[in-house]
Amino acid sequence: MKKIERIELLLTVKIEFNENLENIMKVLEFGNSEEKIRMLEGLPETEDENIIEKIISRLDDDDIKVRGEAFSWLILNKRKITKFLVKALGSPSKNIRGFSALVLANRNDVDSIPEIMRLANDERSMVRSCIVGALGYLKAHEAKEIILKSVFDPNLEVRKSGLQAMIDLKVPISDIKMKEFIEKDEDLEMKKLMTRIKEISGPEGI
Repeated sequence: MKKIERIELLLTVKIEFNENLENIMKVLEFGNSEEKIRMLEGLPETEDENIIEKIISRLDDDDIKVRGEAFSWLILNKRKITKFLVKALGSPSKNIRGFSALVLANRNDVDSIPEIMRLANDERSMVRSCIVGALGYLKAHEAKEIILKSVFDPNLEVRKSGLQAMIDLKVPISDIKMKEFIEKDEDLEMKKLMTRIKEISGPEGI
């Protein structure tokens, strides 16, 4: 192939890519829910910065189905996208902060644990719940104190995430005050989780 023909071919490929990228961005930003979902279902794996950041932004979409599709796509993408997800932990959106932490956990990205731990005291309970859940899923033993503290959180969902994380890490209950605090909770799911914690703890732990 002549040099001029090769340059022309490369230019053509670049133009097609840019046009395709523009279409992807337009659909993900302005398309209706069905269009966004179809786009996400058919979109191949990539580590293109523009596409990744746009898909991460869909974690805060008005439609929960779109958020779910974006969540799945990010988990299944085997390319190197950790830096984009870690950056998203600093987003103004509580959905993006929380769901990005869960995506990192589902990708088994243990190197992101320190960054996830930074959000342990987030002002939004939804984010705190996701953070504790992610740390438990990643078996982050270095976050044990954060997880134990979450059991006393004023928000019920955070407390549930905390107990589940204790189960994931097989953390026994050795603090009598904690045991008494949990047992006062009337929520049925909390009681079930507490029963599983007792099984882990055994006589010595309790």
